[in-house]
Amino acid sequence: MTDISNVARLSEPLKFAYWVPNVSGGLVVSTIEQRTGWDFDYNKKLARIAENSGFEYALTQTRYAASYGADKQHEATSFSLALLAATERLKVISAVHPGMWHPGVLAKFIITADHISNGRAAVNIVSGWLKAEFENFGLEWLEHDERYVRTEEFIKVLRGLWTEQEYSQSGKYYNINNFTLNPAPVDVPGRAHPEIFFGGNSTAAQATAGRVADWYFSNGKDLEGFKENIAGVVAAAGETSRGTGGALPAALSSPRFGLNGFVIARDSEKEARDTLREIVAKAHKPAVEGFRAAVQEAGASTKDGKGMWADSSFEDLVQYNDGFKTQLIGTPEQIAERIVEYKKIGVNLFLTGYLHFQEEVAAFGADILPIVRELEADLARRNGTELDLSGTPVASASSTAGLVNA
Repeated sequence: MTDISNVARLSEPLKFAYWVPNVSGGLVVSTIEQRTGWDFDYNKKLARIAENSGFEYALTQTRYAASYGADKQHEATSFSLALLAATERLKVISAVHPGMWHPGVLAKFIITADHISNGRAAVNIVSGWLKAEFENFGLEWLEHDERYVRTEEFIKVLRGLWTEQEYSQSGKYYNINNFTLNPAPVDVPGRAHPEIFFGGNSTAAQATAGRVADWYFSNGKDLEGFKENIAGVVAAAGETSRGTGGALPAALSSPRFGLNGFVIARDSEKEARDTLREIVAKAHKPAVEGFRAAVQEAGASTKDGKGMWADSSFEDLVQYNDGFKTQLIGTPEQIAERIVEYKKIGVNLFLTGYLHFQEEVAAFGADILPIVRELEADLARRNGTELDLSGTPVASASSTAGLVNA
């Protein structure tokens, strides 16, 4: 059994998100059947299924040059805005690259999205690894650690413009002079401003997250691997003041933690494992190898060789954010148990992917989420507290209406 970390929040229920499939080809680079569409009509229905299945967040992917086997992809912020307008409760996270946006322009865009959605807009700041994308746009390409210097300044500008009047900031990449954005973001109880997610596995990424992020996202990891990431973020948070200079409220001693995981839930573990083997056996090898060459060059560019994908195998990269490593594969009971083991080490949110999104998101809400909640409640009681579900959505029976079993 997994020991309980001192950063685990046992009274807070886990949150669940899904990858928005705004890119053709699904979330695995394989010729296996994926009953997943990348068009808006498919995604609008998926978003409504998700919010009725107990999901709180959706993350819209960003990429400008379609790649790794996909030939089409929608832009993230506009797609997110459309999903916010099509839903009632779901929070939609737009992934964006510093260097392609000015933080003041993004801050204004997100405020507008926040008002349209009554306080449900969020961002995921991605420092960027695809060099050709920047260079082909004629944009400056920064080496690995320098990208995180820019990202940290970028996040501070967002937070400053969202929370202060006549905000000023002087830095290497951004200089803001007495600027005020009106209106401000929506006043949501318990939220200082639209949530800022931030991802990366490297040492530089962990340090940046510890200093300025609300949420730290990671590629898929096993339990021991993610323990190391959490420790790096917490250590960085403890070395700096998070209450001044555009940083986080002091009460948040570290970011919360989100982890990617590809879900394969089947009636038996054998059936789930057979599905994984089929995914890998039918991998689009040239696309996976091309992606592998690009991302592992990016990982190797870090000073200590600990960047994203630095230790990923061919099999891992068939799901391009290492989702198989988290091992959410098996029966609903096995997956729920695995999820709660991650909660013990400090995970607060799971970002999930599927072969057949509409059917399997609904099935997750109906078959897995109730077991997770039972296990969470039992874990909390055994450790002297109670699970507080007062602000947590529950799955609706209507979420599975009209869907074919996966």
